[in-house]
Order: sequence, then structure tokens, then C-alpha cells
Amino acid sequence: MMLCTTANITESREVNLNFDKNKTLTDSPSNLTEAKISKEYIIKDIIADDQDLKDFLFTLGCYKGETIALISILAENYVITVKDARYSIDSDLARAIRL
Repeated sequence: MMLCTTANITESREVNLNFDKNKTLTDSPSNLTEAKISKEYIIKDIIADDQDLKDFLFTLGCYKGETIALISILAENYVITVKDARYSIDSDLARAIRL
């Protein structure tokens, strides 16, 4: 049985604050599924085994060096904006977009 004392609670909060600071320092999404809403990112690469998937993303304007922003996530669909156009893509496509 663990007793919650003021010292334990304070120490726990400090640990949580330090964890959050460390997370912020390295908080860079690896793909679109980890992106923050309404923040613009530069596409670093499109990683997919399926060439059709890469071609489809290219037709949307999703290619290396292009700016992309996540507008919202609705039931596994990621609403994005690329080149002043909005699209809804599924999670497989979102995972293929490296940020």
C-alpha cells in the first residue's frame, strides 16, 4: 500500500513536468498521424511499398518539400490541406507521409 504524502505528490508532479519538457524538445512527428492539428509541416518523404499509393499522393500534391497541414481527424480520416486544397485521406495514406 502506497501512502500519498505531499512530498510524493510534489515529486510526482516534478517528474511529470520534466517528462513533458523532454517530450516537447523532441516532439517532432514522424508521420502525419502524429501531427498536431492546424500546424503546418514540410513533407520530408513519402514512404510506401505500394507505388499506386505514392502516385495517388503525388496527384494530391503530397511530395517532398511541399507544405501540408492537418485540419482535423474524423473517424480514422485525416483532413489535410495541401496547395490551398482540402482532402480527406485514410490512416494508411497519412502514415506514408513523413514529416
